[in-house]
Amino acid sequence: MSVPAWAHGMGTVREDQLPAEAQRTLGLIDKGGPFPYAKDGVVFGNFEGRLPRHQRGYYHEYTVRTPGSRDRGARRIVTGQGGEIYYTGDHYNTFRAVLR
Repeated sequence: MSVPAWAHGMGTVREDQLPAEAQRTLGLIDKGGPFPYAKDGVVFGNFEGRLPRHQRGYYHEYTVRTPGSRDRGARRIVTGQGGEIYYTGDHYNTFRAVLR
């Protein structure tokens, strides 16, 4: 599988290697919802600067359910308007580019 230009220089993960909950979240994103959390689809500000810089509104985030968590947990999928998909399992500290 080739690495897209937007993913060069960062860690990657194949979609089929993501946790099952993340794969389900991607399926919901592909279908346009419905999403289980009210904050799914909100603008991701990238305030940490760990993703390439773009104008506000370029990125959107979606919750990846964490079994046993009473809240949204730390796992997210972040999408970019250019088709980028990123996964974080540690609440935005690190990201991996998702390869489909």
